[in-house]
Amino acid sequence: MTTKQAPSTLQKMGLDSPMALALHLPSRYENETELLTIEEAIARGRFASAQTQGIVIRNKVLFRPRRQMVVTIEDETETLNLRFLNFYPSQQKQMAVGVHVRVRGEVRDGFQGSEMVHPTVRAVAPDAPLPNSLTPVYPASVGVSQTVIRKAVTQALRDPSLQESLAEFLPKKLMAELLPSNDWPSLQSAITYLHQPPADANTQSLLERTHPAWRRVQFEELLAQQISLKRAHAIRRERNAPSFAKAQDEGKNTTKEQSFEEGLLRVLPFKLTNAQDRVWSEISKDLSKSFPMNRLLQGDVGSGKTVVAALAAARVMDHGYQAAIMAPTEILAEQHYLKMKEWFETLGVKIAWLSGSLKAKEKRLAQEVIENGQAQLIIGTHALIQENVSFAKLGLAVIDEQHRFGVRQRLEIQQRVGSELFYCHQLMMSATPIPRTLAMTYYADLDVSVIDELPPGRKPIATKVVKAGRRDEVIGGLQSWLSKGLQAYWVCPLIEESEALQLQTATESFEQLTQALPDFKVGLVHGRLKAEEKAAVMAAFKANEIQLLVATTVIEVGVDVPNAALMVIEHAERFGYAQIHQLRGRVGRGSADSVCILMYAEPLSMAAKERLQTLRETSDGFVIAERDLSLRGPGELLGAKQSGDAMLRFVDLQRDAWLIELAQQAADRLLAEHADLVERHLERWLGSRAEFLKA
Repeated sequence: MTTKQAPSTLQKMGLDSPMALALHLPSRYENETELLTIEEAIARGRFASAQTQGIVIRNKVLFRPRRQMVVTIEDETETLNLRFLNFYPSQQKQMAVGVHVRVRGEVRDGFQGSEMVHPTVRAVAPDAPLPNSLTPVYPASVGVSQTVIRKAVTQALRDPSLQESLAEFLPKKLMAELLPSNDWPSLQSAITYLHQPPADANTQSLLERTHPAWRRVQFEELLAQQISLKRAHAIRRERNAPSFAKAQDEGKNTTKEQSFEEGLLRVLPFKLTNAQDRVWSEISKDLSKSFPMNRLLQGDVGSGKTVVAALAAARVMDHGYQAAIMAPTEILAEQHYLKMKEWFETLGVKIAWLSGSLKAKEKRLAQEVIENGQAQLIIGTHALIQENVSFAKLGLAVIDEQHRFGVRQRLEIQQRVGSELFYCHQLMMSATPIPRTLAMTYYADLDVSVIDELPPGRKPIATKVVKAGRRDEVIGGLQSWLSKGLQAYWVCPLIEESEALQLQTATESFEQLTQALPDFKVGLVHGRLKAEEKAAVMAAFKANEIQLLVATTVIEVGVDVPNAALMVIEHAERFGYAQIHQLRGRVGRGSADSVCILMYAEPLSMAAKERLQTLRETSDGFVIAERDLSLRGPGELLGAKQSGDAMLRFVDLQRDAWLIELAQQAADRLLAEHADLVERHLERWLGSRAEFLKA
C-alpha cells in the first residue's frame, strides 16, 4: 500500500518544476559582496544598511522595558549590539558567546551604543568567502525561508530540462527587426542574471525592472499574452452565432407594429444622442454577423448605455431569440428591470426577473418561463448563470458593470439548439472607462464602443472637498437645499473589515440627520435590508416621499432620481477613485445645478489627498481610470482577482506601455509566419492560464 506524499511548502507556492522556480524572480536584492569592519559599518551612517562580522562577547535576555535578547559582537575595531525583540531558543544557541557571526542590517544609535535591530545573522568562519553576486530576496509564503527558496532555485537553474525549456526559438530576424536595440540578452541569460546579478550590477534598474534582463522577460510574457488574445479573437470568428440583421435589411415585409426595435424607438421619451446613434450602428453591424459579438460599451455615468442595450435586446427579440441582462447587484438589476418594463411592456414583451433573493416558488416559475421560451427578455443578477438556469434560445447576453464579475463568470455562454452548437452575442457595459494600456492587453479580444457625449440638459457636477469638522455646516447647507424642494443623498463610509460597523455608521448618521432635519423625511437603505424593503425605500425616494436618502454604497450604480441634485459622501478618504466617480454620477441627472461634497477625516494619507484632489479637479472618467490603474493595478479593475490569476506577473502596464505595441507586432508576425512556434511559446509562459485570456 502506497501513501500519498503531502505537498511540500514550495509546491504549495506553485514552485513545483524547474521552470516555475526559474520564473519565481526576486523582488529585491541584498549586497552581501561587501564586508566592512564594525567601525566602518557605524561610520557609514544612521539607518544605512551594512554587512560586518565579529565574535559574540555577550548574550543577554533582558525583561525591561520588554522581553528582548541583546547580543554584543566585537572585532579588532569596535563593538556592536544586536537587538532581537522576537527570538527563539535556537537563536540564543546560534549566537552563543565565542561564536563568530556575520551580520547584515541597518545601523542605528541605541541606548547602549550603536546597534542593529533584527539583523540577518549567519555563523561563519572569520575567513569565510564572500558571494560574488548580489543575494536575491524572493516573494515567500509564511514558513518558507529564503534559504530554502535560494537552494531550490540554484538547483533548478542547473537542471538540464530547464535549458530546453528556456531555449531560444524566437526567430533572430524577427527580434532584430522589432527590438529597439541589440542589448537584450537571451532568455536563459536574462533569467540567470536576474537570479544571480554580479556585485557591480545596476541595482536601481534591477529594482525598477528596467534592466535589459527584465525587458527580455517582460517582452516574452507580453508576447504570450498577445498571441493568446489574438488567437481567441480568431477562434471567436470561427464560432457559430445567430445573425440578427435589421428586419428591413433582410428584405422582410415587417410592419413597424411587429418590430420591437422600431416600437422601442417610438416609445422612448427622448431622441438618441449622436454618440448613442454611432455606437448602436457599431453594435447593429456586429449583431448581423454569423460569429458572436464580443463588444465593450463604455460610457460615463448617465451617458445612456441602457437604452443602447435595450435596442440590441429588441433586435434579438425581433428574430425570435431571448435576450438576458445581468447586473452585479440586485439594486442595479432591479433598476434595469423597472426601466425595461416601462419601455417594453406596452410592446407586448414578456419579461422575466431572476435574482438570488426570490422565494423558491417564484424562482422555479421564472426558470420555467426562461426554459420554455415564454420569457423573451430576462433580467437579473449572477443567478442567471447558475447551473439550474437553462435558456430556450438565448441570442444576446448583456453584462453590466462587467469588471464586477470574475473572469470565469465572463466566459462565453454557449448553447445547443437541436444538433447545432452556437454562441450568443455578448455586450459588456461599463461606466468605469478602461485605460488604454489595459484595453491593449487584457481587453485586446474586445471591440470597444464609447459613448463620449452626455444627453442634452445634463449639467456638470461641482465637487467640493470639506473637512469632517465642518459637518454641522454641511448639515445646515443641506437643510437650505431641501427647502428648495430638491432631494439629496448622504453616503456612509465603506468599512470592509466589518459589515456590522458599516451598518452602525449608517444607522447613526440616519438618526442624527433625522433629528437635525425634523421638517424633512429621511430614509435609510443598506445591504442588509431585504430586497422588498430596499425597493420600497427607493420607490419612496423616487416619488419624493423621502427627501434625504442615507445609504451605504448600495446606491453606487443604477439609481436614477433626477430631483436628487446633492450628494454628501462621508469619510470620502475611504473610497476608491472609481467608487466616488460612480457615486457622484447619481446626481446631475435633472435640470438643477448639482453638487457632490467629499467630506474627509484627518489625518489624510498622501494617496487619499491626491485622490480627493483629482476627483475635485476632474470628472473625466478616463483620467480617473488611469489614476485608478496606477493605484490599484489591473487585478481589481479586471475582476481577475476573483479568478485567482494575476495574469501578467512581470509587466507594469504604465511603465512598460511601449513594450505592449512591440509585443502586438511580434504576435501578428509569429501567427502569420511562424505558426509552429506559437504553441511552444504559449506553453512556456501561460500553461493552463491561457484559458483566462479568452474571457
